[in-house]
Amino acid sequence: MDFGEVAALIAAIAFAMLVLILMLPILRLRHTVDATTRMINDLNDRTAPLLGDVNTTVKNVNTALEQVQTSLDGVNLQLAKVDTMTSHAQNVTANIANLATVVSAAAANPLVKVAAFGYGVRRAASARRHAETEREVRDTIKQQRRAARRGNR
Repeated sequence: MDFGEVAALIAAIAFAMLVLILMLPILRLRHTVDATTRMINDLNDRTAPLLGDVNTTVKNVNTALEQVQTSLDGVNLQLAKVDTMTSHAQNVTANIANLATVVSAAAANPLVKVAAFGYGVRRAASARRHAETEREVRDTIKQQRRAARRGNR
């Protein structure tokens, strides 16, 4: 055996020793990779039904949101109708107020005239009674003066 063969033999033994030394961590790494693979498979097995449930829930929420949107559209339509009715009621109220003003003006003017006429009649009747009473008092005073003059003569 020459020096090259001995060196090759030493190198082969060193390489075998290196393989034996590295074999233990590689086996442990294999167990870690297997455990990680099992965990990922379990996670996939558990996640698939959850994702199916989430998809069902999202579909139900979308359906509910569509129903809410339909309801809101109906409410908005009804509110538009209420706005129209309110504006019509406002117009009717304004027309009634104008009519009341016209009727009030038309009725108030004759009523004021009737009230003024009644006041004038009362005042004239009172003045006439007062004038009659005053005339009677004057006539009485004149008669008393005449009687007093006749009595003095």
